Amino acid sequence: MKLLILGGTVFLGRALVEAALAQGHEVTLFNRGQHNPQLFPAVEKLRGDRDGGLDLLRGRRWDAVVDPSGYLPRLVRASAELLADAVEHYTFISSISVYPHFRQVGIDEQAPVGTLDDPSVEEVTGETYGPLKALCEQAAEQAVPGRTLIIRPGLIVGPHDPTDRFTYWVRRVAQGGEVLAPASPNWHTQIIDARDLAEWTLNMVTQRQIGVYNATGPAYDLSFGQVLDTCRRVSGSAAQFTWVGEDFLAEQNVAPWSDLPLWIPQTDPDMIGFSDVDCARAIAHGLSFRDLDRTVGDTLAWDAARIESADSPAGEQPMRAGLTRERETELLHAWHQRT
Repeated sequence: MKLLILGGTVFLGRALVEAALAQGHEVTLFNRGQHNPQLFPAVEKLRGDRDGGLDLLRGRRWDAVVDPSGYLPRLVRASAELLADAVEHYTFISSISVYPHFRQVGIDEQAPVGTLDDPSVEEVTGETYGPLKALCEQAAEQAVPGRTLIIRPGLIVGPHDPTDRFTYWVRRVAQGGEVLAPASPNWHTQIIDARDLAEWTLNMVTQRQIGVYNATGPAYDLSFGQVLDTCRRVSGSAAQFTWVGEDFLAEQNVAPWSDLPLWIPQTDPDMIGFSDVDCARAIAHGLSFRDLDRTVGDTLAWDAARIESADSPAGEQPMRAGLTRERETELLHAWHQRT
């Protein structure tokens, strides 16, 4: 299969290219060359900007295109319209953030998506990200009707994650000692390894599947306590977890999802079902998940390699998400004094 990937060098895009090459597909990348330009030296690379720089794609043909880098509907529409007659199939990688709330458990693909009062807004924020992704979905389907696959992942994890949201826990638990953990070990979480998502996406593309699919995992109920226990076992650390109450965290202005990645307060009625999204449709179409041990182990090895390449101790390597050790120590001290 001749495959065009819009992006292809950051996280999921990178995993898509690796999976496509492993499956024997002929890959072309279209991107600006600003991230990891040294990757995939044998792959055809077209350098251009989606915003007004699509001319390099004119006159070319591919069997399919995968778009993991679209955030603004204007740009997704421009790409999809230009490629409508040049490809047989268009895949747009969206997000479960298209759903405006998660007030019930088991939200499926039939749930309504978020909207914007001003659909011309192009500033991507926590409030606009989801509705903009929903508009991107609509733009792709309108430009390539009946030949579009929409995939809505949850939190994507694994090696090369630029957000550090999952990697924070892998590294922190591996460091050992007393680890501050939010709420209770029993609350649910959902994650998907980028490599599992990439491989399944390409299988769906090969089969020319269309429609909308939620895509997160695993295929069983996963508690946050299991995640941390797996991090401890795989890393061989002697970490001890102190489960800190949500009221205390709120009083201390600890931000969910950023200060403590993956944590969504169970007291928020709009987020009750955030970690219980229904992915049965994708699983029925072949979505599968590697063992969490593998994801944790591979993430740990990748993180250790990047620390080594930076030539500084892990404690001096800042994370893009999570508490600093100083802030964690401060919070633990305050929690123990209170209790």
